[in-house]
Amino acid sequence: MKYWLIKTEPSTWSWQDQVKAKITNWDGVRNYQARNNLIKMKIGDLCFFYHSVKEKKIIGIVKVVKESYPDKTDKTKRFVMINVKTYKKLNKPVSLEEIKGNKKLNHLSLIKQSRLSVMPIDYKSWLIIMKLSKA
Repeated sequence: MKYWLIKTEPSTWSWQDQVKAKITNWDGVRNYQARNNLIKMKIGDLCFFYHSVKEKKIIGIVKVVKESYPDKTDKTKRFVMINVKTYKKLNKPVSLEEIKGNKKLNHLSLIKQSRLSVMPIDYKSWLIIMKLSKA
């Protein structure tokens, strides 16, 4: 199993929307590095669900339930989407400030490539973030 972080603007798709839908396709990614990360995702992988823009915090966890397939919203046919299922809400959201404040997490793409919307998270960092969330 691998670990990931996927970002969304809450005004477009929020954690509440995800909980209500239970399973949804993760589409609209138009960055090649993010697309390549989607392609690497496998069924059962876990993803932190991150509210970007104003909130800038990890809210919950979703699980990959369908591997990459063509994104129906992409007319160029270059990009893919996956399906994710609501897995768990964090006991306490973890803010970008908290992540930046932890020296053990300063290597994460979330800090180094702040505009990347789909990124891998190593297992040690996953555990640190889970601890910050008091999970």
